[in-house]
Amino acid sequence: MRSSPRRARRYAAALALPLAITLNALPALADPSSDPVPPDRPSSTAQNGVALMRVVVADRSGVDRLAALGVDLAEYSKPVDGGIEVHAVLSPDEARSLRDQGFDVRDAISDQSDFAENQAARRQALAAASADAAATDTLTPLRAEWFTSLDDQRFLSVEVKTSATDAQTVLTATWDSGPGTAPDSGGTATMSRFTDAGQYMYHRFNSPLPITQAPTTVTVTSNRGGSITVPVTKWLGEPRKAPGKHYVQDFVDHYMDPTEITGRIVALSKEFPKISEIIDLPYKTNGYRRQAQAQFGTGSGSALASTFYVTSKAYGSEGGNDVSVALVNPGTASAPLSVAVSGKDVVVNLATDASGAVTSTASQVVAALSGSSAASALLTASLYRTSTGTGVVAAAPATKLTDGLKAPANVSRQPFQMKALRIGKSRNGSKTGVFLYCQEHAREWVTPITCVETAERLLRNYAQDPDTRKLVDDLDIFVVPTINPDGAHYSMYDYNMQRRNMVNYCAADAADPGRRNSWGVDLNRNFSVGSVRDGYNGGSTTCTSDTFAGPAELSEPETRNEVWLTEKFPNIKFAMNTHSYGGYFMWPPGAYKTAGRETLPRTDLGTEEYFWNASTHILSAVQGWRGTAIWPGRTGPVVDVLYSAAGNSADEFWYNKGIIGWDFEVGADVYDQATKQYTAVGFQPPFDEGHEEAMEFSNGQIGILEVARAYDKDKQRPDSTLVVTGRTGTSTTFTFTVDEPANVYYTLDGSRPTLSSPKLTSSGMREGAAKISIDKTTEVHWFAMDLAGNVEKNYKPDGDGRNYNKETVEVGDSR
Repeated sequence: MRSSPRRARRYAAALALPLAITLNALPALADPSSDPVPPDRPSSTAQNGVALMRVVVADRSGVDRLAALGVDLAEYSKPVDGGIEVHAVLSPDEARSLRDQGFDVRDAISDQSDFAENQAARRQALAAASADAAATDTLTPLRAEWFTSLDDQRFLSVEVKTSATDAQTVLTATWDSGPGTAPDSGGTATMSRFTDAGQYMYHRFNSPLPITQAPTTVTVTSNRGGSITVPVTKWLGEPRKAPGKHYVQDFVDHYMDPTEITGRIVALSKEFPKISEIIDLPYKTNGYRRQAQAQFGTGSGSALASTFYVTSKAYGSEGGNDVSVALVNPGTASAPLSVAVSGKDVVVNLATDASGAVTSTASQVVAALSGSSAASALLTASLYRTSTGTGVVAAAPATKLTDGLKAPANVSRQPFQMKALRIGKSRNGSKTGVFLYCQEHAREWVTPITCVETAERLLRNYAQDPDTRKLVDDLDIFVVPTINPDGAHYSMYDYNMQRRNMVNYCAADAADPGRRNSWGVDLNRNFSVGSVRDGYNGGSTTCTSDTFAGPAELSEPETRNEVWLTEKFPNIKFAMNTHSYGGYFMWPPGAYKTAGRETLPRTDLGTEEYFWNASTHILSAVQGWRGTAIWPGRTGPVVDVLYSAAGNSADEFWYNKGIIGWDFEVGADVYDQATKQYTAVGFQPPFDEGHEEAMEFSNGQIGILEVARAYDKDKQRPDSTLVVTGRTGTSTTFTFTVDEPANVYYTLDGSRPTLSSPKLTSSGMREGAAKISIDKTTEVHWFAMDLAGNVEKNYKPDGDGRNYNKETVEVGDSR
């Protein structure tokens, strides 16, 4: 199955959502400092006005404010003129509230109108510019690449950093149209200034520019006088070679819920018992279940003071749905307030005055229910949100409590047994382990079928495809297709935009039935490294926020299962967390503290180069399915290409276990040749598109396995060279080059280099190796070691050998 422009246009039309944004004055969201509870979302599978909207903020501080307000943000970010475009799931009330607070809330993502310049933000930035900025700046190229995507359309992506970081500095890029052509024959464009958390990062194009010919060089000039010309390289290599003629693929034909997904991997393990098995993860989830509830009163206007709600002690599926509550007017004068219970039927006899009018307030009814031992054994009663409880309640007929859950009976309401499918010929811990996991976020329906597709390919091609056999024979592969089964069931059957699991940690003022679509923990914010509790940005401690990090780090069984797997099987050296949407390929660090944009420690230079080298192979595999290219600007550490995600799983595994972990965001933007615009695909695209995404990113997961196998088989020692980069009369600068991703350890004092010696660092984000400066003639000692542990010249850093590299670097007159 292949995409076409015609089908892409049909898909874009299918994304159009009816919006009912009213212009009536609506209550504004609370100031973020008050730890707000966001407005209601409808408790329905229908949208009821909830839509995936485009919101444009000036910089990352605006994104941080949206997160603090409890706004449900997609894992999607795109630079646009005047700032950053993010996507948010908003009800009409929420959209209007955000507009009232000055946020630029636009239309549904299917409306691809041009973005307007945010003049106010630009004027503010210009006003704050440094008055003493340098007259002439220095430009540092970070990357300049061209690539093709889908339908062989060519694109250009350029990133350049200027030493003059103020907003008045303007960079312009000009490129040729191939070898031997004029330097400006390809085109020219003004670059956009990219800032994050108030820090200048670099200049780039908002989106890759469509071009007709592949350029060889690009020249970037600054209005301050700086200029630099750099070669333009091709992004991504040749697409992954087509599989053999007997290779089978394409095993998914519809979106699947976690019950079906889990049944699928169990069936696979039974069909292929010699090369696979099921591992029951030790912590069962809370389950697709909730307490039953009923609300009395409307909770709006003057009725707020008379509104309360009741919640069953038992889950709805375990008897809570059988409880009923009636509010009865006794029809007599001067009657006392009383509570009677018969079985699971609770009757509140309301008090009356001398004229027979009901006098019982909401607070009094709540107190009476709480004070009745028979009633309190069945339920709890609470005032509604900010209700004072002083309003008189109205009589109401017997009302059954309900958990409101709509999944069919085959979806169990009991705690869910999460399972991992382990694939490998030798499953004894002797092989390099790879952990592939999907659907930490419930609404990302494409991701679990991606994991299933990969498992099917590995098992069904083992017998006839030699390349697949090598992977299964030489690796220990763990596949968990659905990390968030409870939330995913809820997303599929109750509220399709559910992101989190289903556990309700809210206090009574946020636990009424109208909040049921705002409960749960964001599992990818619940880990222990770089968490919101450590001061990192991108998570929330508000129970109704869509990035709620939970009551404590690793509070959730789902996240503890992930950690358990990596501890139980320490041979796991690689991991891939598959999310949607936006088309990203990322790795640690994934979080920063907003003040000063203090990130988690960046990976060392050798590891960073390894990530980049691996990305070429993995993303070429993705491109091999239907031609989709993941943009260069959406490839890199999470904090550089997306945002800060406090307490995410990739950081957990890298910083605590040294596991090389990646994040996929499937669902790259689709470029429409006719309109010359990009269309975002959303969490749950029509299955035709979802199928294509699953197929191409399954290719990417296979690519990761190939990278892991190459690591396992790597016995080649690196080879390094010292390169002098500059001299003055009093100093010399030098660095090292290596023929593969590796770390260089060196000494300048004549001592023997070890793994405790200084390590060559990066000169800056995407700026290559740092330069070392000396002020006297020095004998430099060094060696290189790659990530697989191979040491240059077979040197033993912890031994007493002397076969490390040695070179004298001269300074000044000693040359």
